[in-house]
Amino acid sequence: MTGADDERWLLRLYIAGGSPRSQAALANLKGVCDEYLPGRYELEVIDLVAHPERARADQIVAVPTLVRRLPPPITKIIGDLSMKERVIVALDIEMTD
Repeated sequence: MTGADDERWLLRLYIAGGSPRSQAALANLKGVCDEYLPGRYELEVIDLVAHPERARADQIVAVPTLVRRLPPPITKIIGDLSMKERVIVALDIEMTD
C-alpha cells in the first residue's frame, strides 16, 4: 500500500462544466483529500466543456473522471465519487487510526 506521510499525490478531475455530477464529484473528492491527504495533494480540475482537447491525454471517455497520476500506478475512477469508501480503496489511500 501507498501512504507514506510525505508522499505527494497528483490528482486530475475531469468535469463537464458546472453540471451537478461534476460539482458533486469535486466536493466529494475535496472531502476525502482534506480528511486523508491534508497538505499532501495537488488537485487539477479540467473542464472538458472549455478544453475538450484535454480528454485525449488521459483517454477520458466519461465525466466526471478522477485520474491519480501520482503516486504510481495511474488509477481512474468514473462517477461522482459519492461512495467515500470506494474512493479510498480505489485510490489505495492508507488509512491510519
